[in-house]
Amino acid sequence: MPLSELLTQIQDVAERASVSVSEYGTIMSQIQQYILDNFGPKGLYAAYISAAAVGILLFWKMVKLSFAALKFMVLPAVAIAFVGSFFLPYSFSSLLPVTVTGCSLFLLFKA
Repeated sequence: MPLSELLTQIQDVAERASVSVSEYGTIMSQIQQYILDNFGPKGLYAAYISAAAVGILLFWKMVKLSFAALKFMVLPAVAIAFVGSFFLPYSFSSLLPVTVTGCSLFLLFKA
């Protein structure tokens, strides 16, 4: 693929992204105006606080999930691949995908 085609594709994607962001902004301003019309400024403050609480909750859940994946999947897989590279005739880099798959399957069946 020539560089000019790649650049035009990147430009098209950027234009579509900017259009979707502007649509999102208009939707948010409409929601804000609806809340102001029906509930006043105090209702808007409550909406901001509740949206922030939900955002913080979702962020915290993602942090917990990433640390759980690190603790129960990545670290054991790296340790098993490291130990396995000493006792088996395979290298660490060839054992690592197998151990990551095994640990993720173990977590899947454990849950």
